[in-house]
Amino acid sequence: MRLAPTQAAVLEAASATEDRTIERLAEELGEKPETVTGAVFALEEEGLLDVSEEEIEGVSLTEEGETYVEMGLPERRLYETALELDADEEPVSMGEVIGRSGLEGSEVDIALSNYARKGYGEIDSGELSATAGREEDEEADALALIAAEEPVTDESVLDDLTRRDLVARRESTVRSVTVTEEGVTALMEGIEESETVGQITPELLTTGEWEAVEFAEYNVEADAAEVVGGKKHVLRQTADRVKDVLVGMGFEEMDGPHVDSEFWINDALFMPQDHPARTHWDQFALEKPEEMDNLPEDLLDRVRSAHLEGVGEDGEGYHSPWTEEVARGMDLRGHTTSLSMRYLSGEAVGDLEPPQRYFSVEKVYRNDTLDPTHLLEFFQIEGWVMAEDLSVRDLKGTFTEFYERFGITDLQFKPHYNPYTEPSFELFGHHPETGELIEIGNSGMFRPEVLEPLGVECDVMAWGLALERLAMLITGAEDIRDLHGTLADIEFLRNAEVIY
Repeated sequence: MRLAPTQAAVLEAASATEDRTIERLAEELGEKPETVTGAVFALEEEGLLDVSEEEIEGVSLTEEGETYVEMGLPERRLYETALELDADEEPVSMGEVIGRSGLEGSEVDIALSNYARKGYGEIDSGELSATAGREEDEEADALALIAAEEPVTDESVLDDLTRRDLVARRESTVRSVTVTEEGVTALMEGIEESETVGQITPELLTTGEWEAVEFAEYNVEADAAEVVGGKKHVLRQTADRVKDVLVGMGFEEMDGPHVDSEFWINDALFMPQDHPARTHWDQFALEKPEEMDNLPEDLLDRVRSAHLEGVGEDGEGYHSPWTEEVARGMDLRGHTTSLSMRYLSGEAVGDLEPPQRYFSVEKVYRNDTLDPTHLLEFFQIEGWVMAEDLSVRDLKGTFTEFYERFGITDLQFKPHYNPYTEPSFELFGHHPETGELIEIGNSGMFRPEVLEPLGVECDVMAWGLALERLAMLITGAEDIRDLHGTLADIEFLRNAEVIY
């Protein structure tokens, strides 16, 4: 019998009494698994081999997982340091524990986000407490077992490690072969190797040799190496879709600085300077660059007056201090409403005459506690409409039209308080997988104390919506950290699509 060299080698390496996997044959022959697979299928078609298949799940450590096997999980290191500082007896400064633990960069966020989840203790108001007696960590134990190539039976622990991208789980088909009776007969009678050509080359064409050679058959059932191509991130897909929808609704896009003065971020919004949301617990304060010092003096005076004296006959302002020094302080913006203030005041593109519609989809920064619906930095969908005689009906109608473009038709509105809008509403939508009601935005009609200092003489309705939470509703992601950050679910991102 004449066989191609690889087929002959595979048949001779296989056994009639023992199942041998393709991976084992490939290793013995020094060939690629996909090459041996092609030969196996060809031999099966000739009746010389029997092929059996088994679906198995393999688990391996990622590079990050290997690091934590050696150094310990960040949350475990934070816990052990907290115990050294007697945090099981009374709370200790979170900064002191982090500094003593040696955690750096993204490890700090990872430790903090998993600390309370695992019952190591609590984090509250910048202080950290520890629960005594937590000697075991199921995730750390599972990582050690995987490193030792031993099985992990707890599926929930494996799911958590996969979500954290510490292990990779992959289902694969293991094929094993045995020599048939016909194959044994062929081997006994002797195998003659025939030279085959796998592809046409320029030399074969120019010399005419292609007419005399024997070409190897192309096997479409043979395994091939998995190739994962690049794609647009699902959050970017959502952002692009949002922009398309809003432009289609007649809106223009705004942009502006990520680092801005307290004046544009808060004071122009009639946020009192002693408001809790303006403390370092909620904001990220920065050293003030001199070139960012320039503020329009006349607008500064009008905003100061609104805070201290109020607006209109019944306005009283806030009975709290207001200083220009605080207004000139520099922060990472906690919302993109700072852009709205720049545009409505005429500072960004000059004076605007109604009607006007503007939006932005840009990143904001808040000192929040990490959980399934909160991140330290995220994207906000800012928008406002300036026109005569606007009402809450216009606001709700705009949201209804916008969210219908994403297949969301069950919006719920809840009255809310904001220092800068009245009336104000929070928006909620149902998660498609869990059925949970998730807050997706905040909205309202800007107060006179905001508009009059800006020189706006008509109504303005405005909103700030969460891009990540919108993405959760339209993709089914159950944790905002699956979308981006150190714990992003790569498999989810590879498969998720924005379909509306």
